[in-house]
Amino acid sequence: METDRKCPHRAINPATRITTEPALNCSCTGSRMVGFPVAVVLPAGGSGERMGLSTPKQFCDFLDRPLISFTIEAFERINWIQNIIVVVAKECIDLMKTIIHKYSHKRITLVVGGQTRHRSIFNGLKVFTDSQVYDSKLTKPEVVIIHDAVRPFVEEDLLLKIATAAKDHGAAGATRPLVSTVIATTSEGCLDSSLERAKYRASEMPQAFLFDTIYQAYQQCSDYDFEYGTECLQLVLQYCGSKAKLIEGPPTLWKVTFKRDLFAAESIIKESLSQKACVITGVQQDAVQLAHCLEKTLTQIMVEVISTPVGEEVSCIQNISAKEYRNIIYVIVNDTDLQEIKQLVESIGNTSLPILYPVVVIMVHLNKSESMPFSNNMDELGAIRLLAKEAKQKNILVYGLLVNYPKDTEKWNDAVANVCLIAGTLIKDRNAVLAGQLFVA
Repeated sequence: METDRKCPHRAINPATRITTEPALNCSCTGSRMVGFPVAVVLPAGGSGERMGLSTPKQFCDFLDRPLISFTIEAFERINWIQNIIVVVAKECIDLMKTIIHKYSHKRITLVVGGQTRHRSIFNGLKVFTDSQVYDSKLTKPEVVIIHDAVRPFVEEDLLLKIATAAKDHGAAGATRPLVSTVIATTSEGCLDSSLERAKYRASEMPQAFLFDTIYQAYQQCSDYDFEYGTECLQLVLQYCGSKAKLIEGPPTLWKVTFKRDLFAAESIIKESLSQKACVITGVQQDAVQLAHCLEKTLTQIMVEVISTPVGEEVSCIQNISAKEYRNIIYVIVNDTDLQEIKQLVESIGNTSLPILYPVVVIMVHLNKSESMPFSNNMDELGAIRLLAKEAKQKNILVYGLLVNYPKDTEKWNDAVANVCLIAGTLIKDRNAVLAGQLFVA
């Protein structure tokens, strides 16, 4: 069992509260609403012993961002969730404050956890009830969702189903089919019995409860429950008689437990970020032609072509930001002046796009000049590297891609295919080490 080892056994003052203001312009998913107030408690005080790292797994980075930040974002984007309670070990409070500030998380209340999982969750619930501990308390929700901070892949559809089921049944939780058969062993290490796998399910997160039901269950918990228990659904069954509605969840509900899981999580995030891109051109016919060729050939990515006349760059950036494009291919013809790219990078840096995820910008230089000297290409490479170094500080990855325009149709098709291959790989891999490189199609 993972515990908050440095926290007191049963603290008199269970929490320190740091609350951020609600987001005024947060990007919330969907337009769904529920007819009752909902809050979330994220216990994040585990030591992560099974990870084998000195840093607790919830604070381990992938894509240069802590795991817990991805989980918070999954709830932050849902407009019907009113408050997000994050429960961490006392020694991690300052680190968590830094994460909240750096990634502009909103609707967060930060709470000091207890020595075990159940104590931490109970501390999180007390934010809504214990006015003697807090200067002021948050409005008590009717339904509270409990979710692990190390399960970043949770979708709104499932949360809505579980919250609604909790409203109707008092408690609800996600389950998954068992992958392996569960067996019991004797003290000598021999097989004692086995369970019929078809009758059992793996209990997962998220889980949701009527607030008064789960709070009452924790008030009646024994010290043994607080010390060794891990299943919230069992608590409300045992102490409140509420039989939880079980809802089968998707395979993505898995928990980051081992070091290898971080690599799997990064792969899933990269895959989701590479689903769509926009190709920006001026009004030059050759650039527009190349853009539409990319639109047809990049079959694994949803591509939108934006042809922007000079002077309308502002509306272009607004379009990119509104549609949350984090993959941008900018096509220029012959011109080696990077001023437009610099302005694009600066404008993207002033939006919220690169705060949470790296933005990929690929500058495609379509060279139609047969007489362009090699030294020009080298100068362009140096300029791209300098620009990329500055952009990387804003979480924007800039790459260069040179295409020599062939007159032969077959060679042109080959060049387009190479551009798609290189651009698609750069978008999917999001490799910061390669930022500033000039590739040749």
